[in-house]
Amino acid sequence: MKRRDFVLGCSALAALGSAAQFAPSATAIEPIARPKPGQMRLSLAAYSMRKYLADSKQNKKSMDLFEFVDYCFQLGIPGAELTSYYFPENVDAAYLLKLKRHCHLRGITISGGAIRNDFCQIDAAKVEQDIAHTQLWTDHYALLGAPAIRIFAGTQPKDDSWPATLDRCAAACQRVCQYAEKKGVWMALENHGGVTAKAEGLLEIVRKVNSPYFGVNFDCGNFRSTSDPYAELAAIAPYAVNAQLKVDIYPDGKHQETDLERVLKILRDAGYSGWVALEYEASEEPKEAIPRHIEKLQKLLA
Repeated sequence: MKRRDFVLGCSALAALGSAAQFAPSATAIEPIARPKPGQMRLSLAAYSMRKYLADSKQNKKSMDLFEFVDYCFQLGIPGAELTSYYFPENVDAAYLLKLKRHCHLRGITISGGAIRNDFCQIDAAKVEQDIAHTQLWTDHYALLGAPAIRIFAGTQPKDDSWPATLDRCAAACQRVCQYAEKKGVWMALENHGGVTAKAEGLLEIVRKVNSPYFGVNFDCGNFRSTSDPYAELAAIAPYAVNAQLKVDIYPDGKHQETDLERVLKILRDAGYSGWVALEYEASEEPKEAIPRHIEKLQKLLA
């Protein structure tokens, strides 16, 4: 049985060009075949408003997810990415259904979810805990109607080999995908440092997982250990099932303002269709900066 039954045809082979330089066995990589041009929709990640959604030493929580959805409505955008960190500690079905109704009445679609996990750690018990955590949130996000969940890979443990680390990570990804398939929810592996600090490591994991509900969470601000993050982004774009946009980018770890038009072109060239969520992490006051960046993205996506 082929790794992804929907990844066939010449269009998939054409997408290999950008990824080939990062993968010694490029013929084993199967980009997602999709019609072009793609259709992208704008969302805002709840993490952008972490200053208000969570207590910290500097600020007391002053916003909940219902109010965050209202904020997305005020911005005039169709999507909201609901990060798991900002749900109540003991979230239940009643809360989830109430939030889902709230979103629908405001014309806001839940574009995706995001959780914390580390599938690279050696401690088998901790990996099992993270798998159980991922499955629990798969249930939650499936009830909400979210199409994808952003997951992490993790960091190579000290004294562990690269192949062993990636095999362990891929095995955990395989298990959570098998569960997610039954719920119709994608597992979207983010380029988030650690073993996914470069496209090569991320794609190596992607090649090891056999599931039609596995893909990449394309984060344009996270390739910080390469001189050309845009080339790395072009390599992973053919596998993207969710995308997060940051206004800062870091070639060789040095800060620059992200060329958002260039990033969106990378996604368009890959035929990406789906949500692009602004994940604001810059230092400027979010309520002042986010509306400006949203307006710019609305024009770029028009």
